Amino acid sequence: MAQNTERARAAQVTPTARAGQVGGVATPTRPTLPAPSSRGGRSSQTAPAPQEARHGGATPRKVAVVTGAGSGIGRAVARALVDDDWTVVLAGRRAEALAETARLVGLTEPDSPAVTTVPTDVTRPDQVDALFTAVRDRFGRVDLLFNNAGTFGKAVPLDELAYDDWRAVVDVNLTGAFLCAQAAFRAMRAQDPQGGRIINNGSVSAHAPRPHSIAYTATKHAMTGLTKSLSLDGRPYRIACGQIDIGNAATEMTGRMQTGILQANGQMAIEPVMDATDVARTVAHMAALPLDANVQFATVLATNMPYIGRG
Repeated sequence: MAQNTERARAAQVTPTARAGQVGGVATPTRPTLPAPSSRGGRSSQTAPAPQEARHGGATPRKVAVVTGAGSGIGRAVARALVDDDWTVVLAGRRAEALAETARLVGLTEPDSPAVTTVPTDVTRPDQVDALFTAVRDRFGRVDLLFNNAGTFGKAVPLDELAYDDWRAVVDVNLTGAFLCAQAAFRAMRAQDPQGGRIINNGSVSAHAPRPHSIAYTATKHAMTGLTKSLSLDGRPYRIACGQIDIGNAATEMTGRMQTGILQANGQMAIEPVMDATDVARTVAHMAALPLDANVQFATVLATNMPYIGRG
């Protein structure tokens, strides 16, 4: 019971600014990262800053920003990075969901890597700038961005897709990914030592679409172009960029795969799914490589999903 109490205390994170909903009114104030919550008997006033945490007094922990960290793939990747001793900044629109991710990580040891939440709407340039400014001010640098925030949008026939629904998907999946990549790029180029890594969450839809998914598919094809351009533009500054294309990970967003989803032949079918932790392990491997090496593109999917030969 004492351990459970410590886990609960470690996950109590006070959000500094609540991000607005897409298309809603967002607060323009820049968030300030909260001090670390108490861990292992230390108070938030006496605990050292996470960037000072060292293994045997040697190397500071690296700092990762994970967007869309309130659920699904983002939550699984955050947990995998914490297991690999990263300091992780959780970003997403829903403060409560981010706090739940922090709680599930359940840090209890004095030398555990810090997890901090910053509610952020990635479609808002001011909030994205505030996120990365706060990370640099608190931790001094950004070593990794997992560019993960995304949405499927409405699955409707192309001629029934409303303009606002198209824009909502493009704003999150493409513009949001660009804004976060740009802010991370700026930080990585300016910091000393220079460099870092950006991992974009693509999709198997970057290669083969589903029916009634034109907005989502178009943005995931665009993500591949974003990844290639980032890789090229990052070369002079030791900024590596790769992309992970995911198929049928079991998350809140993919629930319909398990109840029946439209196939290319017009039939409905239940599709196999895989555990999100299998994806997270791949991202953690990509993140752990030295900057002299890069996984440019990786595809992780449920083995028997209808992807190879789809249609």
